[in-house]
Amino acid sequence: MLNLWQKKSFLAYLLWPLSFVYSIFIFLRRKLYQLHFLKINYLTVPVIVVGNITIGGTGKTPVVIALACFLKEKGWRPGIISRGYGGNTKHFPCLVHQNSNAREVGDEPLLIAQHTACPTVIDPNRSRGAKSLLKRSNCNIVISDDGLQHLSLGRNIEIVVVDGERRFGNNFCLPAGPLREPVSRLNSVDFVISKEMTQANEFKLSLIPDYFYQLIQTKNKQSADYFLNRKVHAVAGIGNPSQFFKTLRNLNLTIIEHPFPDHYQFKPRDFNFGDDAIVIMTEKDAIKCVGFVDTRLWCLKTKTDLDNNFLNTILSRINVINKNLKSSLS
Repeated sequence: MLNLWQKKSFLAYLLWPLSFVYSIFIFLRRKLYQLHFLKINYLTVPVIVVGNITIGGTGKTPVVIALACFLKEKGWRPGIISRGYGGNTKHFPCLVHQNSNAREVGDEPLLIAQHTACPTVIDPNRSRGAKSLLKRSNCNIVISDDGLQHLSLGRNIEIVVVDGERRFGNNFCLPAGPLREPVSRLNSVDFVISKEMTQANEFKLSLIPDYFYQLIQTKNKQSADYFLNRKVHAVAGIGNPSQFFKTLRNLNLTIIEHPFPDHYQFKPRDFNFGDDAIVIMTEKDAIKCVGFVDTRLWCLKTKTDLDNNFLNTILSRINVINKNLKSSLS
């Protein structure tokens, strides 16, 4: 669907009336929260929501991880909440540990917990999850992974992450296009971060390939040169698999593409490419393969580079918000 939504095709125009109804619903729902007909739950600590206005991967999770690590370095104690999409647990709120099972808690929350060592809670009810996080940890700032449209959770800062290449597709809302909310929603958020390609008033996000490591022996690290002139099976169960494939090709690797749905739960039979095959995947996919890894499976490790101006600006904003919150509580 992501490719179909890139253009204003005949099908898109056919579905446009449904998109119009959807847009009206989104507008009215937002107004009900703004006019306090629907309850907004505010916390006693700053809340940052990192989300997007489109369907598909834009880089939200790397931004959450990078932001949490940055705030830790500056003396803050971040806690993170997430929907836990793709996990099968029925018990909420659920605290995610670094050794949790991705099949239970979801791939993105587990990746966040492992990379940040921050207390992480999953719950479809973001407000309930955030309150549980504050009770179960000593965090003094909350970051919501996704949740831009979960308006019942009060927030102090909204960050939208945009795919700089795909942008907003055909600019239609669901189901005629990829938009969860109209593009005009960007006018009301605090920061817009764009992956790789930026426009005016946007901060840049770069996901830089670092090295490859073998899943069965993570200390075995290799550069892209190790895979040159060898046939590689590229596997991706993420929001935008084509972006991962493009990254590997830019490293001059010869790949065979194997796209899977986002949050796909891999099984050993998904890698039936032969005993001598080389299989490369993302970190998000790798954590779902615990229990059946073998010497064929490799992972691409990337570095997240966020604009320093963004980091410094948001830190200043957080300090002001925190000061105001303390004043209102005293």
